[in-house]
Amino acid sequence: MKVKPYDTATVHELEEAAYNVRKTLLTLVYNIGMGHLGGELSMVEVATAWYFRYLNFDVKDPHKEGRDRFVLSKGHCSETLYSIFSCLGAYDLDYMINNFECLDKSKFGMHTNRKYCPQIEASAGSLGHGLPIAVGMALAGRKQKATNRVVVLTGDGELDEGSNWEALSTAGHYQLGNLVLCVDKNDLQMTGTTADVMNINPLDKRLEAFGWDVRWIDDGNDMEQVLAALDAIPEADSQIRRKPIAIIAHTVKGKDVDFMEGEVKWHGGGIAEDKYLQAMASIEKNWEERKSKWQ
Repeated sequence: MKVKPYDTATVHELEEAAYNVRKTLLTLVYNIGMGHLGGELSMVEVATAWYFRYLNFDVKDPHKEGRDRFVLSKGHCSETLYSIFSCLGAYDLDYMINNFECLDKSKFGMHTNRKYCPQIEASAGSLGHGLPIAVGMALAGRKQKATNRVVVLTGDGELDEGSNWEALSTAGHYQLGNLVLCVDKNDLQMTGTTADVMNINPLDKRLEAFGWDVRWIDDGNDMEQVLAALDAIPEADSQIRRKPIAIIAHTVKGKDVDFMEGEVKWHGGGIAEDKYLQAMASIEKNWEERKSKWQ
């Protein structure tokens, strides 16, 4: 979906949206007792920009024909998407808390599940599944002469899975002009740094070798940089054969919660009340600092 070029007002509007998503996310995870806050916080700007500005997608009519498809391959970070859906008016926060992984009325799960939540396009959680599914969606779009775009968001640690590289090779071979990959490159995964666990650097060169048009966002938590990158993407075209686009967004795990930033221990788990209050205060402080620079 073609949009007008972004301006300063758009940047500020989406910065505020990201701030609200973070507050919703922290409150949701605090109340349900479990989440993956580090990676959920790092992906906020990229996911918010897609849903609030670039996707042809209505959270209140999620099965509409011709919609763009967004696949969260790092499905353990589902609560960020639920928070976005809430901020866009699909769900009340209390409703999400009360319907989270309940045996009799579950609608939201720790991992994305399309059978529970209609806004979810593909169930994920077992790493390395979402990208292959997204490649299949893009290939189906070519067969159907569809005009929609397929967007998939992976983690950098997730790229340890070989199924991703099969999908990357397939997409490069078929030159899918309706596919965009975003990599949330926060350089950490569950047990340590990605460089130590399974080094994927230089990621840009590796993706290029698989036939992708690779673009960088130096700071994937800077909304203006995110908008500049997404504005530059050509319109989706399922019929044209060109290199699929990969955007590597360098982000900070635990972004905007000062005591979580860059700390691998916050990959997963719950958050106690004192830490929740401290986290909310940190988000508020960073938001006020960001607004002060608008003048």
